[in-house]
This record gives sequence, structure tokens and C-alpha cells, in this order.
Amino acid sequence: MTKQMTLTTMDLIEKKISETLKKVKDGLPHTASKDGVYDDTKPSWWTSGFWPGILWNLYDQTGKEEYKKTALSANKKIASYFREYQEQFDHDVGFQFLLTAVYHYEITGNEDSKRIGIEAANFLAGRFNPIGRFIKSWDRAAGWVIVDCLMNLSLLFWASRVTGDPRYKQIAILHADTFLKYGVREDGSTCHILSFDPETGEFIEALGGQGFSPDSSWSRGNAWAIYGYANMYRFTGDEKYLMASKKIAHQFLASLPEDFVPYWDHRASSIETEPRDSSAAAITASGLIELANQVPQNEKRIYLNAARKIVKSLSKHYSTWDQPEHQAVLIEGTGHRPKGNFVNASLIYGDYYFIEAISKLNGYNKYIF
Repeated sequence: MTKQMTLTTMDLIEKKISETLKKVKDGLPHTASKDGVYDDTKPSWWTSGFWPGILWNLYDQTGKEEYKKTALSANKKIASYFREYQEQFDHDVGFQFLLTAVYHYEITGNEDSKRIGIEAANFLAGRFNPIGRFIKSWDRAAGWVIVDCLMNLSLLFWASRVTGDPRYKQIAILHADTFLKYGVREDGSTCHILSFDPETGEFIEALGGQGFSPDSSWSRGNAWAIYGYANMYRFTGDEKYLMASKKIAHQFLASLPEDFVPYWDHRASSIETEPRDSSAAAITASGLIELANQVPQNEKRIYLNAARKIVKSLSKHYSTWDQPEHQAVLIEGTGHRPKGNFVNASLIYGDYYFIEAISKLNGYNKYIF
């Protein structure tokens, strides 16, 4: 995908989001099925920050007040719910508040949004298990850790930066090290869920979670890990995180079909009949661009070219440019295949990371978390 193509794609994105804005407004969409209509989910649901995150991204690039006004309304909705129903939130406050309060603060310097971001970081840090050196994912399983949380660690590094308190980033580093030890395999594939004894910190087992099996290679989990460890290297300069991101990226790229959009699990049986996951492709593309920014000059093209091929395929084969009534950007996402939830659907986080990747390719790297 050339620079002119990415600029043209951004024009298509703006047109699509402007139309969707008229219908979604300050709702908090998660998924749209084949009818193309986005739902409206609870503010505590893990995907609630992605729609306002899209709007903040476009506002910062275009200055259009309609994006800012609606994003602010969504920000307030999520923050108010967090204040009143904090027990419904979990480790995904990173996804939710990096893309709302923190984004607003970084763009405008708003002190109230800074306070909300720090409150969310305190909540995330409070989930840390010191004996096991991990952040628990869900309250229903005090010893469970999932690969997705690698993306939430950016909130802790941000909090250390704005407060000057190193404890936030120290927790992030310990958690990232624990997942690296137990959740990243030698071949570069990753586990979705790790189970620990919350009393002793002892590792028990890996669980399949949203993957095909405990020893499979769930494509979106690998995408989170590529991006998460690239971020960890950016924040710390520790070479082991760069090596981890590269290793996972190589396994992911080697597993891709010809059109560069993965099946939902690289190791699912009868894979040719299994659904794709456009969201995993979008997350990986943005993560590969981040990785390309961290490696030596003679390696950059490896990851940048792969990212360009992924977003080109998404734009050409998995987009809704010719479906003006469709509210999402991408189709053929897979949420939770083992449970049969959100299969062959549009997913708001797929849209977010696709737009983020295109923005990066166009030179927008100002507030990438």
C-alpha cells in the first residue's frame, strides 16, 4: 500500500465515520452483524473505549468539532459509570481509559481527564498479585492472566510518566515478565489464559480460552502480544521485549494465508473452513508498524512491508466502502469462536486498530499508546 493509497483510505475512513457518527452518536458500540448496525454496550464492557478512541484520533488529525463533542460525551459516560460501578470493571481499564481520558488529556491538557486516567491506573495497579507477579484479569478467577492485558500496561507507564511515581511501571514490567516466561512459547506462539495459584503464585496451567486449544495459536492473542511487547520495548529499552515481539511476529506472519488476513486460530483443525479474524489482522498491522519503529534501519522494511500488505488486503477485501448503510469499517471479525459469539461480525476494536494503522502509515504517531 503506497502513501497515496493510505491517504485515499483515510478519506474513505473519514467519510464512513462521519456517517456512522450520525447514527451511533455517543453510543458505545461493540459489534455489528450482517445487517451492519452497531450495538450499544455497557460502559464497563472492555470495548467501550474504542469508539471514542476513533473519534479522538480523527479530531486530533482534522480538528473537526463534531468528533470532539461526541468523544467528550462518551468519555463522561464511561467515567461516570466507573465512578459508580467500579466493581464491574477489570484489567481492561487500560483499553477503556487510554482511549478516552488519557487521549483527551494528551490532546488538550485537561486536568480532570488526567485525574481520571490516574484513577484508572490506580485501579489497574490494585489488581497486582505481588507473590505471583501478575495483574489478575477477572475477579471470577483470581489467578487467571490473559494475553490481552499486555496492551493495558501502557496505562501504567503513562501514569508513571505524569506522576513521577515509578511503582506503576514497575508493576507493568513484572507482569510483562511473568507472561513472557509462561505465556510465550519457543516457536513464537502464545497462550490466551495462564492459571496461577493466587495464594502461592505457582503456575498451574495454560488454558485455551478463546483459542482452539491450550496449545493452539489464537491469532488475536498473538496480535496483542506482538503489539504489547513492542510497546514494552519502547517504554523500557529492554532487548528481551523486542526479541519477544519479533519472535511472535515471525510466527504470525509465517502462519498467514495468501491474503494476509489470519484465520481466527493459526492451528485450528480443518482451517480452510474456519472463519478469518479481520480484527487480529488490524491489531497486528498497527503492532508491526510500532515494531518497525523500534528495530534497526535494515530490519524496518520487514515489518513495515508486512503491515502495508495487511492493511491493503483489509481495505480491498474486508471493508464496507461500497456499503454506505453499514456502520462499521471492517467485516469478517471473530470475537469468541469456541462459544460461537460474534463470528463473521464487525468488531469495533478491529475498526479502531485499522484506523490507527492507516494513521501511522500517514505519519500520525502523536498519541499512540
